[in-house]
Amino acid sequence: MLEQLTGHEDPHPIYERLRAHGPLTTDGGMWVTTSHALAGRILRDRRFGVRPADGAFAGGASLLPESFLELDPPDHTRLRRLATPAFSPRKIAEYRARVERVADALLASAGDEFDLIGDFAAPLPISVISDLLGIPDEDTAEFADYGALVAASFDSGVTPEMANANDKVLALFDRLISQRRRTPGDDVISSLVAAEAEQRLTPREMLGTLVLLLVAGFETTVNLIGNGTRALLDHPAQWRLFLDNQDLAPAVVEETLRWASPVQLTSRIAHEPVDGIGAGEWVTLLIGAANRDPEVYPEPHEFDVLRVHKPEHLAFSSGMHYCLGATLARMEGDVALRALARHVPGLRQAGAATFRDSVVIRGMRSFPVSRS
Repeated sequence: MLEQLTGHEDPHPIYERLRAHGPLTTDGGMWVTTSHALAGRILRDRRFGVRPADGAFAGGASLLPESFLELDPPDHTRLRRLATPAFSPRKIAEYRARVERVADALLASAGDEFDLIGDFAAPLPISVISDLLGIPDEDTAEFADYGALVAASFDSGVTPEMANANDKVLALFDRLISQRRRTPGDDVISSLVAAEAEQRLTPREMLGTLVLLLVAGFETTVNLIGNGTRALLDHPAQWRLFLDNQDLAPAVVEETLRWASPVQLTSRIAHEPVDGIGAGEWVTLLIGAANRDPEVYPEPHEFDVLRVHKPEHLAFSSGMHYCLGATLARMEGDVALRALARHVPGLRQAGAATFRDSVVIRGMRSFPVSRS
């Protein structure tokens, strides 16, 4: 059934047909789960990993340097630890005022009609992650285009366009790394250059970590802002409720992450037999389906910003691969939604949305809106 998925249509009817076969079923020769409880257990179970026991990565052809997202312990633990300080609660709190200024400026410069994605949802996190990594303003557009191509490659694999962008961005990172070796700053590139000098990671591992942080630093947030805004406008009573009480912003963020998860699926491989799953067999975890599991969430297909999220949704994964930038994404989503409510309370859709060509990443390419 999964081969019927597209990035343009609602995937949940297919998820529900799979759910009817029970918490664990097979599809196209691979194990699949729609269960929140089972997906959560697998994500936390150290008997499952992201690559085969022999170390070969089975994720398909890629030009990207390996990142810790594609590694199991101990390498995953070592590399993630090096990147963690940049995403500490203290650092995120320091960034909030900057995110608010960027959001206000973007909406102030937008016309009466604008593209919510291209004019707001994308530039906001791109500006923030570029600042955090230490990417100069003149390079941010190049990195943003690259990030979109990387996300597309999750489904389509490496294309000539992707290969060309990859070469350019790795060259840009090489240039920035060389600059930080000469003149360190207060940014992630500088901290990783220092770790490399202490032989705590290799040059290729540093590139892989930077590429991961760049892409993950804005892909999830672009789609969180876009999906959340569209959900609110499609549910006018929820939009009015939010306009009357903008302190509901964190609740809107959480319900968006559950109801329209930016990342729809991930996979794990069993390193030993586990509950009928054989060693070396892959399991596809349908995060989008798990986040609408009726055994966890009453009326799961309803978008309800007052919903109590217990247990937590799986939009940021769980276990050792829990999203490193989750706190940053939540803060940016909170700030973005408040800014929209404050600046454009009459916001409405002004044209047909276009969607990403991806079944892994759920989001829009464009979303025309107007101020009234």
